[in-house]
Amino acid sequence: MSDAAQPSAAEVRAAAEAVKAALDRHLDAVERRSGQDDPAVYAAFDELAAAAEAYDELLYDTYDEVTPFEIPGSDVLPSYAGPEEPSALSVLIRRDYTVVEPQRLLHQAQRIADLDPDAADGVPANGSAGAGAGGVVGNSVHAALGVLFGEFEPDEIASRHKEFGLEEGDSTLWVAAADDPAEPGEWLSAPFDQADPQRVVCRFDVSSVFDEELGEDDDDLIEVLDQDR
Repeated sequence: MSDAAQPSAAEVRAAAEAVKAALDRHLDAVERRSGQDDPAVYAAFDELAAAAEAYDELLYDTYDEVTPFEIPGSDVLPSYAGPEEPSALSVLIRRDYTVVEPQRLLHQAQRIADLDPDAADGVPANGSAGAGAGGVVGNSVHAALGVLFGEFEPDEIASRHKEFGLEEGDSTLWVAAADDPAEPGEWLSAPFDQADPQRVVCRFDVSSVFDEELGEDDDDLIEVLDQDR
């Protein structure tokens, strides 16, 4: 930050006073809360977090000092701010996998390529295109993944991941409202850049952290975070 843009000592002091006031409002909301999920407590928490962050930034910019406080992030999406009656939807999906059995993956991909030569179209073998189906996979995990994901739908891979030598990681699915359908090809170059958390109608998360929190019997836990309308 340039000297011209440096905040003044008065601005830092004002930010500190804002934190104090936000602390009082937060404590007051906690003392008066009507239940476990009282919206007034959530609102006071967000206000306190914003005030503390602003003070921390001004303190650093002015005095090169920081506070000892760390505001935890929230796992809950912000309040829904999309259309009341969406005319279009975007479904955003991310699933993470680990390749735990490369040989199993290579074997299955080669079997697919042998049975269906079209599955190997456009997939390079050992870094070069144009090899026949019989040699498309070889020892290349990259080529094997190209064959696998080119042949099967993502949902089928999810249900058969162990068969392909994969191990599931976290996954999430967001259903987001849109005002109008996108034009063909409009977002293909950057499919997730326009994701707006405030337009998410509902969200489904799967993670091993839920197993750790709730016990080993909850292997199929799906957490649904519905937005307040």
